[in-house]
Amino acid sequence: MDFLTPIEIEAVVLSTRVAVWAMIWSLPLAIAAAWVLARCDFPGKSLLDGLIHLPLVLPPVVVGYVLLVALGRKGVVGAWLYDLFGISFAFSWRGAAIASGLIAFPLVVRAIRLSLEGVDRRLEDAARTLGASPLGVFFTITLPLIAPGILAGAILGFARSLSEFGATITFVSNIPGETRTLPIALYSFTQVPGGEAAATRLVVIAIVIAFAALAASEILARRLQRRMGGAP
Repeated sequence: MDFLTPIEIEAVVLSTRVAVWAMIWSLPLAIAAAWVLARCDFPGKSLLDGLIHLPLVLPPVVVGYVLLVALGRKGVVGAWLYDLFGISFAFSWRGAAIASGLIAFPLVVRAIRLSLEGVDRRLEDAARTLGASPLGVFFTITLPLIAPGILAGAILGFARSLSEFGATITFVSNIPGETRTLPIALYSFTQVPGGEAAATRLVVIAIVIAFAALAASEILARRLQRRMGGAP
């Protein structure tokens, strides 16, 4: 990346860091949410499904504002976290990871849920009849079968987290070296005279990363289809 300036490299590295941590915290929750939606029936399931997918249809700025109200230093939960543990998510890269992960969360859940719905339940039933516990069935049968879906969801979520702008800038602002991710840096360059070249370079990087993520997700989705269909 010799053609990038230190400021641009900083934005790319920070974006990658934020996207990775966004997936680290959201992926286990996405697996649990997908399991509940795919395998459980209960009153209010439709409401839960709608809440999980709400970030897909809400303006990202709304999500960022809700996070600011809830997790800001004077927020409903944020004030409690800061007073007891000294933890503050607003205006930090950790908050950017939360905002990015929340926006990407529905995409990850959807990919994993589709994988779960494609699992042959008879394989799980056979394992139970042989004495396997519910956790044993999940880790030895279900999890390996849905692994391609988890990977596909994680890649899509990573790409979405990498490109998040509205919720991030609303919740954590635009702080160089701390919260100025790739899309925020791109926006900043478009607002200053002579920033067109830097903005163009970041656009190219963003397109390359997004295309690579989509290609990887498509390859994994096809592998999943072949695996579930019994094709070699």
